Amino acid sequence: MRVQDELRGDIVIIKLKGDMMGEPDTAAFREKIRELLEKGMVKIILDLSGVKWMNSLGLGALISAFTSVKNHNGDMVITNVTKKVESLFMITQLIKVFKHYDTVDEAIAALE
Repeated sequence: MRVQDELRGDIVIIKLKGDMMGEPDTAAFREKIRELLEKGMVKIILDLSGVKWMNSLGLGALISAFTSVKNHNGDMVITNVTKKVESLFMITQLIKVFKHYDTVDEAIAALE
C-alpha cells in the first residue's frame, strides 16, 4: 500500500493506494497517522479513491486511526470511497461512524 500526504493549511490529505488487508499493508498508514499526531496535525482527510478493497484488518486500522485522532481532539473524515469499500462500510455500519464526503474539496470545506 502506498501512502501519500499533502498539506492544505492545517488539514492533511492522506491518499491511500492499494488494498488494506492488514500487515504489512497498513503499517505505513498507521505510522503516518502516528507521525501527524506527534506534530499536532489533527485535521485529517483520508482519500480512499485508490483503495479497491479492505478486509477486517484494514477496517481495524481505520478505526484505530479514527480513535487516535479523536483522542487528540482532532477530526478524521473519509472521501472518494469506492463502491466496493462503501458496501463494506454499509454492511459493518461504519458508514454511521465516519464522516464521509464525495470529494476532497467537500471534506476540506467541512473541516475548515
